[in-house]
Parts: sequence; structure tokens; C-alpha cells
Amino acid sequence: MSTRQVSDRNDPLIERREDLVAPMAKGEKPREQWRIGTEHEKLVFSLGDKHAPSYGEPGGILDLLKALQAYGWEPIEEGGKIIALAGADGNVSLEPAGQLELSGAPLENLHQTCAETGRHLRQVKEIGEKFGIGFLGLGMWPDKTRAELPIMPKGRYEIMLRHMPRVGTMGLDMMLRTCTIQTNLDYSSEADMVQKFRVSLALQPLATALFANSPFTEGKPNGMLSYRSHIWSDTDPARTGMLPFVFEDGFGYDRYVEYMLDVPMYFVFRDGKYIDAAGQSFRDFLDGKLPALPGERPTLGDWNDHLSTAFPEVRLKSFLEMRGADGGPWNRICALPAFWVGLLYDQGALDAAWDLVKDWDMEGRELLRSSVPKLALDAPLPGGGTLRDIAAEVLAIARSGLNARGRLNSAGDNESGFLEPLDEIVRTGKVPAQVLLDKYHGEWGGDLTRIYEESF
Repeated sequence: MSTRQVSDRNDPLIERREDLVAPMAKGEKPREQWRIGTEHEKLVFSLGDKHAPSYGEPGGILDLLKALQAYGWEPIEEGGKIIALAGADGNVSLEPAGQLELSGAPLENLHQTCAETGRHLRQVKEIGEKFGIGFLGLGMWPDKTRAELPIMPKGRYEIMLRHMPRVGTMGLDMMLRTCTIQTNLDYSSEADMVQKFRVSLALQPLATALFANSPFTEGKPNGMLSYRSHIWSDTDPARTGMLPFVFEDGFGYDRYVEYMLDVPMYFVFRDGKYIDAAGQSFRDFLDGKLPALPGERPTLGDWNDHLSTAFPEVRLKSFLEMRGADGGPWNRICALPAFWVGLLYDQGALDAAWDLVKDWDMEGRELLRSSVPKLALDAPLPGGGTLRDIAAEVLAIARSGLNARGRLNSAGDNESGFLEPLDEIVRTGKVPAQVLLDKYHGEWGGDLTRIYEESF
């Protein structure tokens, strides 16, 4: 989740409807300026007893953040405590229970993306060896209860932790127990945004299936392949889901603004502090009637904050965020942006992907989304068949898009090699969670502590 660094009372007030559309419209970039942003979270654990380190314990999360500064990272503080880092490779931040996230820099190609990922993982592994901590690439804690997990000292998390149980049964699990990989991509125009949004939203269940990696809860199989994805089904219905309006005629920036105005608020950030506005209306804020700040009207910074508090399968800010994948190991971190860049950054590939999904009805899309956490590649497609039936075709489209981009590394390789882990999943027919379950029922003999051998 994003980390607010400053509260600027000189930030312009929202004066007109166009101001609400502005962040999205300003995101338009010519093709040569399109960039790739990759975010990935990982679970942090003690190599000794496998507990999740607290913020302040010796060798815990604070010590990890401090040690990263030796690699050139600069601290970001909230309330006098380091809660994130900024550097040339983006930002390092904390999820609510200490999951460590790299929000990578906007980069030109996937070779740079994978090099960035490798640098980050080398840094944290070197620190981990010093402090006796490890890092696990999964979609969810496999063995920890909520009560066993620490809470990080970030003000927005205090507000969300109070609010989540009011609106769903699994919001606290989302905050405390899950990890994801996310890809952020650009668009050239409103029409380009619309086509990319529709394609990525329709195919997000395929990404969820290919990256499904959370089959255990509190030490036992949970009956799902992506329990992380299942958790979103009852986190907060006002800010999650498949957004049917995206596929309706006339969809564009203005319609997304309407959606966001209907999403209840979490907070307002003032003078370095988060003010609880959970459940309150941004429409009331526009009229100066927000109960949390009577008489005040919102700034553009407040609106940008609010845009970060919706959690649909694809999210629009000044770029598009692909949000469907479970956390995973190094090669799958590189594979997710390869999947989406291949599909969305070449017009021929984008058109081919749209042709594949454009006739799906909304009922079928919703059924696919609700089925994929349990069934993964066996989830039913609208109109018949399963995700397994189109997976190879979609990867072929993505590969054609990457080949067309022609971005080569020093060895002369293009970006399509980053799809190989996904090719292997489709070839074998087993998503990552199924491989873990095979080990659990086989060589691990039901001993889930063996999963820690899968660490980075």
C-alpha cells in the first residue's frame, strides 16, 4: 500500500469536476514514454523459530530497514518512526504485519525490471544472513494466525484495521496475511486506457490462476489454490471486484470518477497524521460536509490518496495496476510484468487479446472470477471451456507482443524469455499451489514447516 510522505496544505483545492479527472488524464503518455512498474511483497520470518518479526525487536523490521540504508536507501518517517525507504530502485515499504514490499521504479524494459528485482533480493538476503531472517514468496502466510502477527506503526493501518471488520469477514486476513505481485502500466489516451482496462480485467483471472500460490491456512490445506484471491471476495464489496461498468458503452475517466466517489473513504492526511474518516463520503467532502473535517474541502492530494483506497482487480490512477497475482519467487516476479507488457504494450497483441474476450458476458466474467481461487486453470470460461483451454493462446499473444517490442539485453535476448515459468505451468497443467500441495502430501509428509525451505 502507498506511503504518504508529506502533507502539503498548499496543495490545490478541488474546484471543478475536471480536477477529479485530471490525475487520470495527466497519466496519458506517448508510447515512447511508457514504463513498467513492478511491486512485490514477501513474508519475513525468523530462521530460528519461524515467527514473524515485530517492528522493534532486535533483528526485526526496523533493523532491516536501517540496514538497507547502507545500500543507498533514504528513510521515510511517520511519527518519528521509519516506515519506508526511498531510492533509485523505487520505494521499500511495509504492509500491515511487516510484509516487505518493493515498489519498483518506472523502467523502460523487462531486463531492467528483473535486474532491479535481483538487486533488491540480494540486498535483503545479505541483511537476512546477518540478522537471522528469511523471506518467503507466497500469496499468504501458510501457518500463522492473525493473533501471531505483529502490526506495523503506520497510521492508515490503524484506521483500516478498525474498519475492516465492519464491512467484511476477511479484510484483516487481506491486511495481515497476504502478499502479491503487481504490475503498473501506462496508456496513451482515454481510448487506449479503456481497451487496456477491459482486456486486463477480463484476463485477470488467468493471471490469478497462473500465479496461484496460497493453498495453506494455519498449517493445513485450505481447499483453495489462491486463498489470497478468495479473501478479496469478502474484504469490502464497496471497493473490490470486477467492475462491470468498465465493459459498458461510454466507459472512461469520468465513469471511473463516479465509481471512486461512491467508494467510502478511509482517512484524510493532515500535518503528518491520518485522520479517521472511515465510511464517510468523498462527495460530502467536496461540499465541505465531511464529519471528520467539518468545513474543509478536499485538495488534489486528498483525491490522489482516495484513489489508492479502492482495491478492484484492476485499478486506475495515473496508470493501470494489475492486482490479481499471488506473491511468488524471483522468476515469477519477473514473469508477471512480462505477461501484461506482452499483452498490453503492443497494439497487435492488445487487439488479439480483446478479440479473445470481447464477447464474454458479465455473468460469465463474474463466475470465472469467483471460481478461479479454488479451480485455477479449471475455472469455467464464459461460453464454455476452461481457462486451461486459452492459457497457451494467451501466452502466445503475450510472446508475440514482447517479440514485437524488440527490447534486447546485452546478450541479444528479447523480453519473451521471462514468460518461461508460465510456459512450464501451462505445459505441466499444475499451478504453483498444486506443486506445493504435491510436496505437502508427498515428500514433506504433511510437515508444513518444510515450506520454509522454499524461501528466496
